[in-house]
Amino acid sequence: MSNSQYQTYETYGPNDPYGAGYDPHSAETVAYGVQVAPPLPTPPMPVSYEDTYRPAYELPEAPAPAPHTGASRRAARRRKGRGVERADSAMRRLLPQALVVAFLAGGTTAFVAKDKAIELTVDGKPRTLHTFADDVTELLADEGVDVGAHDVVAPAPGTALSSGDEIAVHYGRPVRLTLDGERREVWTTARTVDGALKQLGVRAEGAYVSTSRSRPIGREGLTLDVRTERAVTVMADGRSRTVRTNAATVAEVVEEAGITLRGQDTTSVAPGSFPRDGQTVTVLRITGTKEVREEAIPFRVARTQDPSLFRGTEVVEQAGQTGLRRITYSLRTVNGVRQKPRRIRSEVVREARTQVVKVGTKPLPMSVQGADGLDWQQLARCESGGRPDAVDPSGTYGGLYQFDTRTWQGLGGSGRPQDAPAAEQTFRAKKLYVQRGAGPWPHCGRRLHG
Repeated sequence: MSNSQYQTYETYGPNDPYGAGYDPHSAETVAYGVQVAPPLPTPPMPVSYEDTYRPAYELPEAPAPAPHTGASRRAARRRKGRGVERADSAMRRLLPQALVVAFLAGGTTAFVAKDKAIELTVDGKPRTLHTFADDVTELLADEGVDVGAHDVVAPAPGTALSSGDEIAVHYGRPVRLTLDGERREVWTTARTVDGALKQLGVRAEGAYVSTSRSRPIGREGLTLDVRTERAVTVMADGRSRTVRTNAATVAEVVEEAGITLRGQDTTSVAPGSFPRDGQTVTVLRITGTKEVREEAIPFRVARTQDPSLFRGTEVVEQAGQTGLRRITYSLRTVNGVRQKPRRIRSEVVREARTQVVKVGTKPLPMSVQGADGLDWQQLARCESGGRPDAVDPSGTYGGLYQFDTRTWQGLGGSGRPQDAPAAEQTFRAKKLYVQRGAGPWPHCGRRLHG
């Protein structure tokens, strides 16, 4: 071969797209973030050189080899050496291209292996997406989906992801529920009232619901009043009636049973109370009257000390008087049975007056000159049996010595003799003896002398 063949081949070296001028980092970004090299530039056509190189199969048939002389053998070796050089140069140029293609092919394979197609449904709204996330928690974070304590994620956070998985997020909604009269706050992931009732296990058949069952529940929740259907038995006028009802009060149940309450009629449980399933309510037919009664108000006794009276002597200065109270009672008959009277009103007609009593504090004298030596004990036994409070059958005479009240008070006594101490009675008897002798005691007076 001639040198012109090598020169023609080498003219493509400076424009080699994978030669010294190629920068793999200037690649453009395509779908999924893969970088590929820009299109190869078209090599310029030779201008001033004739390409005399042709492959062997295009060359004319070679002439018969000349006899092997020393010169011919040297020329053959030179041609063989030059062919090896051309093949080695071509390999050096193609090797960088092969390495770049292999790198890009390996990176694309790893990229495709980590990419996953996932269907994510958030609160009923599905969408399909591609992700490099390894698990559910990472996926939700990448997508900006925040979940709270009352939200439900399926499969659970932390679960590893594979291409084709389906992830569902159900947001929790607060429901301020009043169920059969009992108030509480519950959470549900259902998006409608009907779905919430099913999720909470509320028996909705025949129930009263305060809003439409198809009403959507927003993230802020709602207030819901539900009364399930119950069986309540009503007893009235000797008959029983069982009704199925979702009424809110016992009074409504009685009305649904076709029973009318009149006058003072009522029920065995409060009419405004909530009727329970299986409950029996009795209607009470009531008739009633009023009755007025008068009661005495006892007076109190006030005692004051009086030094002018002998000790043991009490004198009523102001007599007490009982008061009067008027009380009104309600008399009821329930289902024909008379009830215990119930006091409904009380008024004082007359106030009680306090009794004032003077109590003596003066020491009592024990002797009376001219009468101390007589047997007063024997006289007392004869007159009263020795009892200071004795009173004769007629009520005229009283005390140990059977004084009449007039004589007693004439001797300085107060009140009645039978109310005075025994010592005072003896003292007054001695004074009477000094004045009149034994005459006041015609039958027992001789006992004074033994």
